[in-house]
Formats: sequence, structure tokens, C-alpha cells
Amino acid sequence: MKTNIGLWIDHRRAVIVLESSAGEEIHVILSDADRQPGRIHGERSTTAFEAQQVDADDVSERKFTAHLHQYYAEVVAYVRHAEALLVFGPGEAKGQLFKELEQALPKSCVVSVETSDKMTDSQIAAHVRDHFREKNSIIPLH
Repeated sequence: MKTNIGLWIDHRRAVIVLESSAGEEIHVILSDADRQPGRIHGERSTTAFEAQQVDADDVSERKFTAHLHQYYAEVVAYVRHAEALLVFGPGEAKGQLFKELEQALPKSCVVSVETSDKMTDSQIAAHVRDHFREKNSIIPLH
């Protein structure tokens, strides 16, 4: 049973589309990483001296990086069994995840990386279907 996986990712969420002979499955993994901890839904606090209550930049950056590492580890664990993997997304998260994948995936796994814009879950699934349909229709010349 061949498993093709498409993965749209940014720093906030990952949408994983599994295509196999059993059918298609969509799974979403949310990240708890937040560049501005202590703020709720992007709203600023009205309390005085808020800046003194927020961690220093280097501390918050280390926390953010640690959250991302846990997030990427969860994503890698979910896609570890792929035979072919398409990683795409709008920002730098796909490149960061690719570094993690190089060490975790077997050498026989074919990994493609593309840049794309923000998409809905159904657009992501359609893009993954089209990508693997194109790859399967290519006939080797040898």
C-alpha cells in the first residue's frame, strides 16, 4: 500500500493530506507557538507597565523555538511512514521542517518542497491530489 502525503505548513498549523489505496484522509495539527506570549488574540493589555511583565526578547525567542521544535516533531511523527511527501506553504516553516525531515525520513522517501499561498483545507487536498496525479502520469524514459 503506497502512501503519498501532502503537507501544507506554517508556524500556526499544519494540514496533512494522506493519500493511499484506502482513500484520502485530512489531519490538522495546531501549533502552540506564539511570538508574543501574554497577549490574547493580538489585543494589547490595558494595564500599566506591561513591558516589564513580558520576557526579554532572547527568552521569548528561545520559548518560541522550543515550541516550534515540539510542533515539528509531532508533524514528523505523523508523516514518517510516507513513501512520497509534498511539503508546501507560505513562509519559512516548510524549510525549517525540511531540515527536520532530512534526518527523520528514510532515504527512499521522495520529498518535494514548494512555495504556496494560504489555502483552505479543500484547496490543499486538491493541490495534493493534482501533484501526485502529475507525478504518477510521468513515464520514465528508461
